Amino acid sequence: MTALRTKRARRAIAALPEGTSHGEPPEPAHVYLPRSHMKAMEPNSQLVTGMRGAGKTFWWAALQQPAVRRLIERSGEQSVLRRDTEIWTGFGQTPAPDDYPGKDVLKALINAGVEPRMIWRTVAARRLATDGDPLRQHAEWPARIQYVDENPERIDRLFHQRDEALAARNVYSFILFDALDRCADDWSDMYRLVRGLMQTARDIRSYRRLRFKIFLRSDQLDMDRIADFPDASKILSSSVELGWPARELYGLLWHCLINGDAGKEFRTFLERKNCETVRIDNRSVFYLRRNFISNDELSRERFHSLAGQWMGKDRRRGFPYTWIPNHLGDTEKRVSPRSFLKALKQAAEDTIERYPAHSNALHYDSIKRGVQEASKIRVAELKEDYPWVDRVMKPLRRTSVPLHFRDIKKRWKESGVIEYLTEDMEEDTVKLPPLQIGEGAEGVRQDLESLGVFLSIPDGRVNIPDVFRIGYGLGRKGGVRPVR
Repeated sequence: MTALRTKRARRAIAALPEGTSHGEPPEPAHVYLPRSHMKAMEPNSQLVTGMRGAGKTFWWAALQQPAVRRLIERSGEQSVLRRDTEIWTGFGQTPAPDDYPGKDVLKALINAGVEPRMIWRTVAARRLATDGDPLRQHAEWPARIQYVDENPERIDRLFHQRDEALAARNVYSFILFDALDRCADDWSDMYRLVRGLMQTARDIRSYRRLRFKIFLRSDQLDMDRIADFPDASKILSSSVELGWPARELYGLLWHCLINGDAGKEFRTFLERKNCETVRIDNRSVFYLRRNFISNDELSRERFHSLAGQWMGKDRRRGFPYTWIPNHLGDTEKRVSPRSFLKALKQAAEDTIERYPAHSNALHYDSIKRGVQEASKIRVAELKEDYPWVDRVMKPLRRTSVPLHFRDIKKRWKESGVIEYLTEDMEEDTVKLPPLQIGEGAEGVRQDLESLGVFLSIPDGRVNIPDVFRIGYGLGRKGGVRPVR
């Protein structure tokens, strides 16, 4: 690339979007569709799972936007999701007391002995009822649930009539459920509510055009607790995981760049024959053809034109195209697209500040600092979801991995963290404590493994992937420096 194009590309990467982590409606130009995500749009994919940051809340918000539905329809990839598909919300992190009960209301209902299945059946009935329906006359959730419970035939007729009307129009009605980790502060109530939601989804599935779409975090998918009811397999068998293999992460990067301020240049850089155009609301949205995204060698060659061939002065340090995803993955090699874009965005900003004359858009040392920044974000997200993780990781700061588990237990004992988690945590009203804390340090280890933070090695040591190790301040011989 010429010096001018290099600087232009660098500024474009520095302007990458931050993501929509709180349910804000996304811009159509930022809507990228990996293969597994396309499958998640299908009506019979009622359970959609994924790690934190995989795109569950993104799609919860995106599907509510007519422009996004038009974009998916016109892309030719998914014909069943039409612009006139009815979309309703059944639960989310944004409070909507008229549409669904909040966490405190749910807790009161559970404590009053209300069956979780009846709660979600009421949510669905109220979303589908017209203004003149008697159900709409009740202003509070206990009264609404009582009405649904006492009038099962009327509710069955309501669902049937709405289903018939949708079938006559040849459209579907989706009710979206997200942020279910926020429906309760303890595992017992959360699992009861998720189980009841799954039961209701099974019941709704018997209709032709009515569907639930449940976005569930992977660590909430405990089959013994949420799927121990008849015909649960009907929901589980069609579940879809929102995956992000490396080629899709780079597909997302290219998608953002060809729709950004330097989009024209990047479309030329990637060759215009590889781009398609969809017209939405008088604006062109550009997409890369799947044969380009699936061609790892071509994508790798284009990315190395931006980032250089190596992660140092020679090949021994690794290659940027594979190095970045490898250092952002958890123990199951899952990478958050938000972390990926943040690492590249930070790398471009750092290159502008420290290496403005560098021949490539990204300097390899800046890429390492970008990974440091992305690690801090992943750690902050984990702390938000599971505050107890921060407590068990702090005693391990300034150590190096792999680390013998006996040494980890010693540090936990010296800091009193296990005693706190076992005895005193209720005073802090920490949500979703370690699920297996009853087994002591070994139980906490198992919980950290399920979250992708710990990886046990057969020789008794524990490894921690860089995306968490760096942010928590642990070292590794020859690895990216931890955040101090």
